[in-house]
Amino acid sequence: MAPCAQTGSGRLSRGLLLLCVLLGHGLCHGGAEAEGFRQEASTSPPVSMYNFTDELVEEIYTNMTQLCWKSFVHVMQNVSGTQLCEWNVISRPYSLLQKCLEDWADDLKYSYPNALAESYIFQSHHRYFQNCSAGSQAYFDPPEDVLLAMIIAPICLIPFLVTLVIWRSKDGKAQP
Repeated sequence: MAPCAQTGSGRLSRGLLLLCVLLGHGLCHGGAEAEGFRQEASTSPPVSMYNFTDELVEEIYTNMTQLCWKSFVHVMQNVSGTQLCEWNVISRPYSLLQKCLEDWADDLKYSYPNALAESYIFQSHHRYFQNCSAGSQAYFDPPEDVLLAMIIAPICLIPFLVTLVIWRSKDGKAQP
């Protein structure tokens, strides 16, 4: 692995900093004496003193989400048009896309869900699942009169049950 080089300002260049983030913070410290890292004690790991700016974190997250999307597109190329609406076929690539977006946000301490991740999720729906209709498996709301009965029945049942409990408890006999 190539050692990390420092620029004239004593800081890592953006490209090398991105490489360090991708490969892990511990791989690119150049020893305990490197600027930006310090050793607390002989037993403690090196502690990063770099403060990533919000812009840099956003740039790294943007680049990583593009890789997540490219990976998703690559996997979806192997799915035929008739299988695009079958959940057992697309659930794994879809979940991997979501996990990739979420994991990178977690790794970079970037908020999730965020607008960029949502845009990739919406883009996946628009590009791959737009023509999916549930057909015979479609679930619709019941008609309003049935829905109203389903809401009112439990509400009316509660006062009746409370009255019944109070009435049964008034006879004063201990229940075995």
